[in-house]
Amino acid sequence: MARPVVGIIGNRYLLNDQYPAHAGGAMNSEAVSEVSDCMPLLIPADPRFVSVADLLERCDGFLFTGGRPNVHPEEYGEPPTEAHGEFDRARDAVALPLIRACVQSGQPFLGICRGFQEVNVAMGGTLYPEIRELPGRMNHRMPPDGTLEEKFEHRHTVSFTEGGPFHRLMGASEVMTNTLHGQGIKSSGQRVIVDGVAPDGTPEAIFIADAPGFTLSVQWHPEYRASQDPVSRPLFAAFGDAVRSWAQSRTPLPAQVA
Repeated sequence: MARPVVGIIGNRYLLNDQYPAHAGGAMNSEAVSEVSDCMPLLIPADPRFVSVADLLERCDGFLFTGGRPNVHPEEYGEPPTEAHGEFDRARDAVALPLIRACVQSGQPFLGICRGFQEVNVAMGGTLYPEIRELPGRMNHRMPPDGTLEEKFEHRHTVSFTEGGPFHRLMGASEVMTNTLHGQGIKSSGQRVIVDGVAPDGTPEAIFIADAPGFTLSVQWHPEYRASQDPVSRPLFAAFGDAVRSWAQSRTPLPAQVA
């Protein structure tokens, strides 16, 4: 049988400062294909080209990826400032209602970095534009210099709630992760449960309470070397299992031959 399809929410870019494009990191596709064992399908996140209804019908699960543009603060009732950085309103218009639809229906999704923040905003939460400016918080941003390995190296622990879904999935109450984000959760959205935090208290792992499907989301970047990393691998494997279960539940049984 064909592998189930995971729609990867892409980002808008300007190539060579003039050519508009939709793109997604190869690491995301590798993690979905090699660890989740699903077919990755890059989605142009723009309501001119796709609708939530079409995406729910065509895809079995969704990966809400990281990206340089941030969720526009108007989506959570705040005015934009210079600290909020760049935006992608087209992605906001697709991702936020898609998340709410998945929560309601039980269709599985995994949120990463910006995707983690999108999940919180979609459920009515708010974000800090720059957490490194908050008293007692560390700098969670990606190092500006160095190799890819140095930028994605493990930099802090994440502690999970004892007995929570992340603790059960990882088989550990504390893990090491990378960190490449500037924004962070300010107030949690309705039913958003913070299940893991960094040493400075920054939320790093969430899920949606009483949701019928897979809703785990993380603030770090587990797609980096996902097949090798002991934290990333079980996360993407569990996501793949959830996507397969969803795909099988809606696949019509073949007609019986008399």
